[in-house]
Amino acid sequence: VQLQASGGGLVQAGGSLRLSCAASGRTFGRYAKAWFRQTPGKEREFVAAISWSGDSTTYANSAKGRFTISKDNAKNTVYLQMNSLKPEDTAVYNCAARLDSGRFYYTAGFYEYWGQGTLVTVSS
Repeated sequence: VQLQASGGGLVQAGGSLRLSCAASGRTFGRYAKAWFRQTPGKEREFVAAISWSGDSTTYANSAKGRFTISKDNAKNTVYLQMNSLKPEDTAVYNCAARLDSGRFYYTAGFYEYWGQGTLVTVSS
């Protein structure tokens, strides 16, 4: 599975961005998808995840109420709608995938496939 993340950019605090993660290759598998973010010198931080069916989602406390993860299976694409952005949301955002095992995973090491990342910069 190859993942391509896009949609990052520069936005003012309080603004919104929508990130996309398009999958290609062996997309016929039942893959759960997640978004992580990373800043220099820090480990990847879980942001949100969605089940293969799209019926279940989970969020980091920092994302609850502001971010929404969704997916379009017909387009093999997962989205992360980010509203009310804060300067502390500045990071490289990466999408990840793993076969859906019926539970969510919050650590980067459990994910098998990764996109190349897209930079989100929130100015104050």
